[in-house]
Amino acid sequence: MVATGVGLGAGVTAYGALYERRHIGRTERDITVVGLPHALDGLRIGLITDVHHSETLSADDVSRAVALLNESRPDLIVLGGDYVSFGDRRYITPVAERLAPLANAPFGSFAVLGNHDDDREMPAALERQGFVVLRDQRTAINIRGEIVDIAGLRFWTRRAADLARILAGTSGTTFLLAHDPRRLTEAAAFDVQLVLSGHTHGGQVVLPAIGAVAGRKFPVLDGIGTEGNATVFVSRGVGTVYAPVRLNCPPEVAVLTLRSTR
Repeated sequence: MVATGVGLGAGVTAYGALYERRHIGRTERDITVVGLPHALDGLRIGLITDVHHSETLSADDVSRAVALLNESRPDLIVLGGDYVSFGDRRYITPVAERLAPLANAPFGSFAVLGNHDDDREMPAALERQGFVVLRDQRTAINIRGEIVDIAGLRFWTRRAADLARILAGTSGTTFLLAHDPRRLTEAAAFDVQLVLSGHTHGGQVVLPAIGAVAGRKFPVLDGIGTEGNATVFVSRGVGTVYAPVRLNCPPEVAVLTLRSTR
């Protein structure tokens, strides 16, 4: 019995390491956004996050994820952070180059940094490829005649006063790009309509009858959540960290079609 259990555990681990973590899919979801103008109904946002290009996630894997997202021809692209693992400089330029085909979305391609990214080389590499990197910054774009404020947070920005400064003067439609979904509570307090996040990896290893091994501290571990008028989508991401294994939690790129409640 013990040998059988050990063998089963080894088999499950091998499946998670050799197959599931590399079986990247494209998740397509409709997401209702409170107060979204009718002109923005049907807007499609492509989200790719937590790539973690490293020895355990190859350049070819990054390119497969990029191609999968580009096939859906989203209107706007968001990169959600953690492009490498533990700030490994060897992969900074290569991952930015592999992500480059996503830099030409019709209404713009925007990026934020995660907790594994440095604050100099990684944003510089992304900017060279044409991405707009938002580091505690906000920009306004015109989409179908509607002004949309897009704000991006550094991972370590957590004080309500800092978020208030970044969002000061916003009116109408505001999207917040925050690597960490725990910013949902603050976003709701400032009437942000949509938050796009990653960081959780969806738990990465999800066991039957137990659930996610890690990440239970997050308000939303995977998918859609709400607080007040704010809606968050949390992506499981592409790569892994600490252990190159996924179980019952396949990697993804996401295409979100926004829907109005009006």
